[in-house]
Amino acid sequence: MIVAGFGFRASASMASLSDALTRALGGGTVDRLATADDKSTARCFQNFAAASGIPAIGITPDLIAVQLAPTRSPASLQARGTGSLAEAAALAAAGRNARLIGPRVISGDRLATCAIAIGEGP
Repeated sequence: MIVAGFGFRASASMASLSDALTRALGGGTVDRLATADDKSTARCFQNFAAASGIPAIGITPDLIAVQLAPTRSPASLQARGTGSLAEAAALAAAGRNARLIGPRVISGDRLATCAIAIGEGP
């Protein structure tokens, strides 16, 4: 299972998410989109998932907090208890033996981050 995990600001748009995914993935496809539970209902995230035809899920705070995200963003640490919401969401959603393909990337407008993880699924 290949998962794109996202972190994003309230002002992010579908274009922000799309740009972050393109920068992180560099081609290819993902099986699922993931972000924090509370962000999974954001209009831009829901619309992006619907437009791309990729299933989207929200990850609970307890699962986000236990992921070993290599990026150390002070803002993410304070708000989410993890160094990168995008990395933690991708790892949690990818399931058993999940690993990041690379560190999270930031969209050109700096409103969204995306990380890609691969794992054995739930």
